[in-house]
Amino acid sequence: MAQDNDTGVVIVGAGFGGLQCARALARRGVRVTVVDRDNYHLFTPLLYQVASSLLNPSDIAYPVRAVFRGQRNVTFRLDDVTDVDVGRQVVRTGSGLEIPYRHLVLACGTNANFFGRSDIEERAHGLKDLADALELRNHVLTCFEHAVTASSPEERQRWLTFVVVGGGPTGVEYAGALVELVRLEMVRDYVGLARGDVRIVLVEGRDRVLPAFPASLGRDAERRLRQRGIDVRLGLLVDGVSEHAVQLSDGSIVEAHTLVWAAGVKPNDLDGALELPRRKSGRFEVDPMLRVVGYDNVWALGDVAGVLQDGEELPMLAPPAMQEGRYVARTIIRLDRGQELTPFRYHDKGILATIGRNAAVAKVGPLALTGFIGWVTWLVVHLYYIIGFRNRIAVLLRWAWNYVFYDRPIRFIWRIARMKE
Repeated sequence: MAQDNDTGVVIVGAGFGGLQCARALARRGVRVTVVDRDNYHLFTPLLYQVASSLLNPSDIAYPVRAVFRGQRNVTFRLDDVTDVDVGRQVVRTGSGLEIPYRHLVLACGTNANFFGRSDIEERAHGLKDLADALELRNHVLTCFEHAVTASSPEERQRWLTFVVVGGGPTGVEYAGALVELVRLEMVRDYVGLARGDVRIVLVEGRDRVLPAFPASLGRDAERRLRQRGIDVRLGLLVDGVSEHAVQLSDGSIVEAHTLVWAAGVKPNDLDGALELPRRKSGRFEVDPMLRVVGYDNVWALGDVAGVLQDGEELPMLAPPAMQEGRYVARTIIRLDRGQELTPFRYHDKGILATIGRNAAVAKVGPLALTGFIGWVTWLVVHLYYIIGFRNRIAVLLRWAWNYVFYDRPIRFIWRIARMKE
């Protein structure tokens, strides 16, 4: 097995937390190796806009190597982690490489959680990575092609009915974007189709959408979704799914060819490669300094870390991951210097979700923002956190074009073949 002799900090994952940790360590001259199966950082909060034909993949993805260009103390490995030998302090990869580490940081993100339902996993469209977004975009556009040639009104309705499961930010934002795509633009492209032909059903298992938000903001988001013609169904689960229909837990059946799954995620365990202590949620059990319990030099952050604060685990969102990444970098440096360590404390700067044009909900400090003000806040915050000046400009220009001309121009059906594992 090949050996990588660059012993330093190895970071598994180039998501929000991993990238923040790597950048902070790199600025202090620490040798860092970043390992990820993709060679880009993905701005996942805008992934649904790729799926809804507004943004190109390159608008929300940025090459990892470009992030660290000119920093000779940072190495990037495009690879899968297959095993971690904590005794020898070595990370093994799918290409046969062994990477020794002095400190190991696990920031490997999440996978879609289908809760053991193989039938749903087989038929549902996820929204976790670029391949998912492109597949979903292709599918929705293809549905309209089938609808205009459908042999019966019933079949046409099935092609034009879209069931979105999950009332969190991903489900709410995609449903809002989808209704704008199909009712403001697609019906203009397809002669014979009317706005009333399109049906979007949003299903949430709890009693309100956006359960992580204050109740008042959840109710406001629900009201705005209904005003846009979205059929919001609360307190329901998916009981079954077939090629032509989705059955809900109240016995109702929604005839549709499309099921979009945004109902939850689970920690990425790298296909079982990491045998480390876990909480009931499946996330790694960490101490107040974000070290995996039982290990002094193995750290976990972001979605894979079960960080307890005020008796509850921090949510699987980008802001906690970014703060944890910067904290772990500072703590590793303090540890190497023999300085006293201080526990991690997450400072909640707010949470946001957009429902569509001129409408969003935001909790920023003590402020609860809705409508146009919430929407502008959402725009500014997301533009700020996108990596790369070109990406910021590209996203801003596409948003402006769509706002003025009601046009999502990337309505191409591209045949995407996933790479074989």
